[in-house]
Amino acid sequence: MEIKPFLIGGEWRTSGARDCFFEVLHSWTGEIIARVSTPTGDDAEDAIAAAGRAADEMRDTPRYTRAEALHKIAGLIGERREEFARTIAVEAGKPIAQARGEVDRAVMTFTFAAEEARRFTGELIAIDGQASGAGRVSFTERIPRGIIFGITPFNFPLNLVAHKVAPALASGNAIIIKPSPRTPLSSLLLGEVFLESGLPTGALQIVPVEINDINLFLTDERIGMISFTGSAEVGWRLRERAARKSVTLELGGNAPVIVDETANVPHAVERTALAAFAYAGQTCISAQRIILHESIADDFTSHLVERARGMRAGDPLDENSELSNMIDEAAAQRVESWIEQAVEAGARVLCGGERRGALLKPTLLTDVHSELRVLTEEVFAPVATIQKFSDFADAITEANNTRYGLQAGVFTNDLSRAFAAHRQLEFGGVIINDAPFFRTDNMPYGGVKLSGAGREGVRYAMEEMTEPRLLVLDPQV
Repeated sequence: MEIKPFLIGGEWRTSGARDCFFEVLHSWTGEIIARVSTPTGDDAEDAIAAAGRAADEMRDTPRYTRAEALHKIAGLIGERREEFARTIAVEAGKPIAQARGEVDRAVMTFTFAAEEARRFTGELIAIDGQASGAGRVSFTERIPRGIIFGITPFNFPLNLVAHKVAPALASGNAIIIKPSPRTPLSSLLLGEVFLESGLPTGALQIVPVEINDINLFLTDERIGMISFTGSAEVGWRLRERAARKSVTLELGGNAPVIVDETANVPHAVERTALAAFAYAGQTCISAQRIILHESIADDFTSHLVERARGMRAGDPLDENSELSNMIDEAAAQRVESWIEQAVEAGARVLCGGERRGALLKPTLLTDVHSELRVLTEEVFAPVATIQKFSDFADAITEANNTRYGLQAGVFTNDLSRAFAAHRQLEFGGVIINDAPFFRTDNMPYGGVKLSGAGREGVRYAMEEMTEPRLLVLDPQV
């Protein structure tokens, strides 16, 4: 099988050692679908040097040029939509309909970046608000950080790469991407598209290496920023290792869904089911803790169990599949052990709980308590828990009872409760009358507590990837 190359300095290259590669597996069959060459230390040095040269060019590239190039990338992704979607489905196990949705989102991410590239700038500062500033003019300009090092996970192998690449290019930076070794093929396809954009070829490097082999990128002073998406454990440890750099972290979650007695229950059931079980729950804003008002809890639960049992699992290339295998059998085994621990501690399985290889059936648990990992940790699987409340304030307290704080969902038709939830829930985002997995690609996205630091969402990421530089001018001298 031919070994796929990586992208450095606008050139596709393979490691000098023929055995320096890793295998990418078909998510459903387990067959080897590709062997991807992994860079050596010399390759990593070349990547940083090429990115440095490109960063100098990107800083001087006019806004309109960046905008037109990003629009071109968006269009080329759209033209190759089915190729991208099938690649995502096969390497990441994402059902093909959802994979197409990811491609469409990536098109929008680059489109938003193109639009922001034209208008993203600093601000005028009214320094004559005090006497010493009278007669002077002051403004800030957003200065690119230079080289961004982006680390992306397996679960959105195209759009989460786009969420680092698009704002980096739009704000005048160069970027080196380290995709997940499990799902590098989508980012390599994006590299092909990028090379047709007309931007400096070194502005995007793709280096598929293991997380343990990134020390040079963390310590090299030429790299101005690290942007990481992945687990909380790895992210916070990485931030300590790169203490002198700007670091943004988009990490895990333990998302609650509150459904009160005024909610539209059928709507809440459908959206919660999709948020909990679609793509085998492998999103950091998957609905994990479902907190129901006691008056609607039984009705909601029975319909949710019915919906979970009816979800079609199968080959991700099957148009009818709603969920497929988890990323690998080890991940499914981990979650199976957490379910078993919960049952031993008194939890009840309402549906699911069965595993076949890497496939785990949609699982609902009740009679849970705060010492169970399925309730307190990020399960990252098609598993959710059911709890009840009688007072809305108690539901808010229970939702906040977590070390994570990415997004929360609240279903209510009481406007005062909606605003109370927004004020009191300790999460980066509060989604009213939808599940916590709702996201558009221009909204600010990020968490508090263990869930991260900084924000993504195109313009917000551009702010993270630049720094304000102040000019004060006295025109009277």
